[in-house]
Amino acid sequence: MHDAHDGSGESTLTHIPPDGIAPAQGYSHVVVGEGRLVVISGQVALDEKGDVVGEGDPAAQARQVFENLAHCLAASGATFADVAKLSYFVTDVAFLPAIRAARDVHVDVRRPPASTAVQVAALYRPELLIEVEALAVLPR
Repeated sequence: MHDAHDGSGESTLTHIPPDGIAPAQGYSHVVVGEGRLVVISGQVALDEKGDVVGEGDPAAQARQVFENLAHCLAASGATFADVAKLSYFVTDVAFLPAIRAARDVHVDVRRPPASTAVQVAALYRPELLIEVEALAVLPR
């Protein structure tokens, strides 16, 4: 088990490698948190004006998505260190390496969040390739 924080007023996330399951590659199977739940809606590659960033470029879109997630987390008083789970919705699973590269700029890769990745037929606008939602835990 690994604690994400030292109990100094910040939320505590514990990453638990369960028995009987193959080791996770780039994510955690189980993350336990205690505190207040923060739910971040799926973020897409739109800038502050609502314009698409990186049309046709999954790496650029992934970077924008994680910047948007950072803004949303900050609005709640959270950071990526408080994120227990990320859910990825992609129009092509081939985009996952670009998403991981963008994610790894923001998360502790030694204790990554739990995650789910799902390929979808489309997102709500055809030029969008990636959507990511987050669950975080803050202190009470």
